[in-house]
Amino acid sequence: MTANVWGYRETSGHLAGADLTGYKVEATDGSIGKVDKHSDDVGSAYIVVDTGPWIFGKEVLLPAGTVSRVDPDDKKIFVDRTKEQIKNAPEFDKETHLGNAEYHNQVGGYYGGQHRA
Repeated sequence: MTANVWGYRETSGHLAGADLTGYKVEATDGSIGKVDKHSDDVGSAYIVVDTGPWIFGKEVLLPAGTVSRVDPDDKKIFVDRTKEQIKNAPEFDKETHLGNAEYHNQVGGYYGGQHRA
């Protein structure tokens, strides 16, 4: 049930292999930061967003399925979640959680079980 949350939607405009590093990320209710890292791995694609001062300098991991649109001209990524939904997601620690299957399942369950904003 959560597998589709880890893949980009065909309608997002994301091109495989495109470098999204530095793109601004917009939630449905405002900016949340910039892409620090991303992966196009099949079945586990994601973006890591550096939230800057918004969440006290933390990073958040967003499954690719939360991306509603990629705008390469403006270098922006739009996600279909609110800032509150993103803030309440399982906490992300790059050193501990990248490639961690248990965390992957936890995040997939969180975003896969949510209604889009």
